[in-house]
Amino acid sequence: MEKSRITRWLSKTNSWIFNLYTVWAAFMTYSCMYAFRKPFAVATFEEAQFIGIDLKIWLITAQLTGYALSKFIGIKVISELKGATRTLLILILIGIAEIALLGFALADDPWNILFLFCNGIPLGLVWGIVFSYLEGRKSTEFLGAGLCVSFIFSSGLVKSVGKWLMINFQVTEYWMPFYTGAIFIIPLLIAVYLLGQVPPPTAEDIQMRTERKPMNRQERWRFFLKFAAPLILLIVVYMFLTIFRDFRDNFSAEMWQSMGYGDSSAVFTLTEIPISITVLIVIFLVMFVKNNKAALFVNHFIVFFGLLVVGISTLAYEMQALKGEYWMVLVGLGLYLGYVPFNSIFFDRMIASFRYVANVGFLIYLADSFGYLASVAVMLYKNFGQPEVKWLNFFVTGAYLLAFIGMSLVVLSMIFFQFKFASVQNSDKEVRVSFQRKNLYRS
Repeated sequence: MEKSRITRWLSKTNSWIFNLYTVWAAFMTYSCMYAFRKPFAVATFEEAQFIGIDLKIWLITAQLTGYALSKFIGIKVISELKGATRTLLILILIGIAEIALLGFALADDPWNILFLFCNGIPLGLVWGIVFSYLEGRKSTEFLGAGLCVSFIFSSGLVKSVGKWLMINFQVTEYWMPFYTGAIFIIPLLIAVYLLGQVPPPTAEDIQMRTERKPMNRQERWRFFLKFAAPLILLIVVYMFLTIFRDFRDNFSAEMWQSMGYGDSSAVFTLTEIPISITVLIVIFLVMFVKNNKAALFVNHFIVFFGLLVVGISTLAYEMQALKGEYWMVLVGLGLYLGYVPFNSIFFDRMIASFRYVANVGFLIYLADSFGYLASVAVMLYKNFGQPEVKWLNFFVTGAYLLAFIGMSLVVLSMIFFQFKFASVQNSDKEVRVSFQRKNLYRS
């Protein structure tokens, strides 16, 4: 298949122009996807209930369940993904999600809950497809950071758009998600086309970060068993991060309302901008750490520091040393400093550190599947086990658990990886000694 003019230009242009083009295309693609997933969260559906439970709780749980199911599907689909079908697949998946939002608007309560479940299933695969254009490159940190910032910034942006439609055009809470998605269709088509023109990694990229290939079932099992101990620890950390992140994302409207910002549509965007910029800078700086082993440990430190920020800022808020709006920003910053590396550079550097021919999609979806499963479980526990506990109080308790458990497991992961590196080095020494002895014997 002949390369397009844009692809040929990108293959020849300097690295910074290539990086800016690629990160913009990825950022815009995933930002537009969020318009089909998150706008409904800004609605409160105050009057609606089903079996004595608020409709919004059912809707969030349904979409989250579909999203979690999608992540388990993605372990196979994304890890075996081939380049030729990626662009079309993104459009098909998001198109199905928009049709589900139309069904949500047309269906009566409680049948519309099923349409939000159907909306979550296709959208859960989009991240892995978009990131497949970025992984295994010498600039993956920069590209991955830009992509990850999209789900911090766009979550606030699409909620602001949804709130704007309801306030200024009297769009109902049921039709608002569909219309918000419709606004982003043209930008999505442009962004997906431009992303599809990105050429594959160069020989230099492969030399620095190893080759990335689809993985079959046997290869996935072999990789997991080889790194089982640190992977399990990291997946548990990611489970806590996902629970906390989903809770903050889905119920931010209720928490802001309790702080007196219920009538503001801009608050959802304005609070996420400083978080987005800070996380982008931190992740971008890791790109200058050329040694993959060192970068892997730097990623551990970033996650640890983020969890520490969550714990300390929550304590300061409870002691009334920090205003609620500043606490929401700081706790969001700490959360995303922990969450973002797992979705971009953490596993990319892990693969590169051990020179393993694999792909990041498998590891991201392995972590994501259990992360979202845990998020669904906690959502059900909160709604059916502790319905009397206020959202804000539940959020504060979650912040302490995330900080304490997460930091402990990150430290253990670092220790395991240190032993793993030592084991690999000893194995390499044994191979070299054996080789030298054989040559000596032959001579």
